[in-house]
Amino acid sequence: MPNLIVTDPDGQTHTLDATPGWRVMEVIKEAGLPMRADCGGCCACATCHVYVDDAWLSKLKPASEEEKGLLEESYAQQANSRLACQISVTKDLDGLTVTIAPDAI
Repeated sequence: MPNLIVTDPDGQTHTLDATPGWRVMEVIKEAGLPMRADCGGCCACATCHVYVDDAWLSKLKPASEEEKGLLEESYAQQANSRLACQISVTKDLDGLTVTIAPDAI
């Protein structure tokens, strides 16, 4: 099972078992970490905003125009911003490292 490494808003790092096929947002919520994820993964808000470690950005599918638009509305957007609901867990993403953005809590 792949692992997801998540830094929470308090700066603590958590290594989570990530079920392939689940979205990163679902893994984070299932673990009980703070993340609003108001739309439940429909790509209709930016409340599952994460910062992806730069080493992993090129391994992800590019963000859709819809995702980019939502992130542009975020006050905490960075170059490595993504919506956790738009990243599906695969075995190739074992060790994916993300930080929960302040606007996702």
